[in-house]
Amino acid sequence: MSKEKPLILVTNDDGITAPGIRTLIEVMKELGDVIVVAPDSPQSAMGHAITITDTLYCDEVKINKKYTHKEYSCSGTPADCVKIATQEILHRKPDLCVSGINHGSNSSINVIYSGTMSAAVEAGIEGIPAIGFSLLDYSLSADFEPTKKFIKAITRKVLKNGLPKGVVLNVNLPKLKEKEIKGIKICRQAKAYWVEEFDKRTSPQGRDYYWLTGKFVNEDSGQDTDEWALENGYVSVVPVQFDLTAHHYIKDLNDWGLND
Repeated sequence: MSKEKPLILVTNDDGITAPGIRTLIEVMKELGDVIVVAPDSPQSAMGHAITITDTLYCDEVKINKKYTHKEYSCSGTPADCVKIATQEILHRKPDLCVSGINHGSNSSINVIYSGTMSAAVEAGIEGIPAIGFSLLDYSLSADFEPTKKFIKAITRKVLKNGLPKGVVLNVNLPKLKEKEIKGIKICRQAKAYWVEEFDKRTSPQGRDYYWLTGKFVNEDSGQDTDEWALENGYVSVVPVQFDLTAHHYIKDLNDWGLND
């Protein structure tokens, strides 16, 4: 690796051949030296799952012959990819980890389930500045070209300024042409949730099976949220922390007198 360039770890949850990660690699190659470690198959909605009861494989692959950087295909989850990259593949801690570009939104409550964001969070846990990028388009034929300008701008700022320990960025991009995107908004996570149902069916063998379905409900009318930004044509940037402690409730719990 050249000394003057930052070392950038690229991963995702849609799989190493997904169009989103291919676009992200192109952008990152303009900003630093790239190493790719990504799942060998789609791992969407895996959250922060890690592999502990199965064998983990990680093989060097050549997805595009014109690329000179190294790429590794991992049999595990997005979080596994970051772990094995930092422990077994890289010879030093990367200057940045980027995850994505995800096919579909990871705004609001979706951050909890997201494999894309869990890879970024895992990097953050290991002390690496990290960003998760998502485009509000679930199609495999999604147009990622309009995202490049904004991804590059945000990444450059993170490389320049760093991020506080314990904080990673959740970046969501609207499904718009570049000229239609109004800019970048720093936001909070909207208070929203999924109303979920199971579509119950019966197989020809008489066994019941289920498909999870649901409706996304945004109950937050604030104009400082990621959902508002995306609905109004902005790129949303939410700083995410992985300390899940409800600090504001510690005093109330102490007042319960649990040791009485």
